[in-house]
Amino acid sequence: MPAKDNPISGLLIIDKPKGLTSHDVVNRVRRLSGQRKVGHTGTLDPMATGVLLICLGQATRLIEYLMTGRKQYRATIRFGVTTDTLDAEGKIITQSDASMLTETDLKQILPNFVGEIKQYPPLFSALKKNGQPLYKLARAGETVEVDPRWVTIYSLTWCSWQPPDLTLDIVCSEGTYIRSLARDIGQMAGPGACLVELTRTANAGWSLDQAVSLETLEHAAQPDQTGWQKYLYPPDQAISHLPKVVLDEVAISHIRYGRQIKIEPSTIEPSAAGADFLRAYIPGGEFLAILTLADPIENIWQPKKVFQTKMVDG
Repeated sequence: MPAKDNPISGLLIIDKPKGLTSHDVVNRVRRLSGQRKVGHTGTLDPMATGVLLICLGQATRLIEYLMTGRKQYRATIRFGVTTDTLDAEGKIITQSDASMLTETDLKQILPNFVGEIKQYPPLFSALKKNGQPLYKLARAGETVEVDPRWVTIYSLTWCSWQPPDLTLDIVCSEGTYIRSLARDIGQMAGPGACLVELTRTANAGWSLDQAVSLETLEHAAQPDQTGWQKYLYPPDQAISHLPKVVLDEVAISHIRYGRQIKIEPSTIEPSAAGADFLRAYIPGGEFLAILTLADPIENIWQPKKVFQTKMVDG
């Protein structure tokens, strides 16, 4: 196992298998990498599979930038069954006949769930109420009022209808619960519904075809405990959507000491018009910092997060 005093920073795109929690995946990455500082960027329920972003070392400081943005899922919804957890792993609450539902019926219903919608999160979720996770309160039998939240469903794409199961490709905002979406579609359709399969196909610009399985990662780590690193992406790729600037030595010194600097707009690629953040690099291409706009009139930027170089060892 790699020495824990040799920290490695980077991003792993994991294809999470069914049956593991997101924290289980983090623990397995900790073991195979020998790194203490490991975190994930958005929980997947144990029944769900697909893209789970795992950050190591200094890359954990970028998690907040990976939590936002669009997410994509393939979901299978079963009509005629409702459960307490809103998915197939929960206790069945109701069962009813869904044979009257047709493809035409469902295609008329789905547009009601595209756009900005009000959604009530599941009682069995990690969201907190008065400092306690909702799932703990639900398991204790407590009656809990869950506050609704506004989320955005950018698209619902029809994949297949094999009664009573409907499969959709979903593009949505962060904070969207697909279990809640399944419940709400089922309620509007009539017989109720729950989620029976879920795969996250993309998150923060990273897709399933870029993901690696835990088994592949662990096998690669076996010979010399370093082979897994070939699947590690540089941390700054997580924020590649931000404009980029390469700083001179004077500016680098100011940033490392937390001081503001003036940056000519012509040195930013692409244009930073309307941007609140920049990626800053030292000559040679090493990632140095995330900068935030302090004075748009004078083009003054200040360091928000400064990183040690080199970000990825090896």
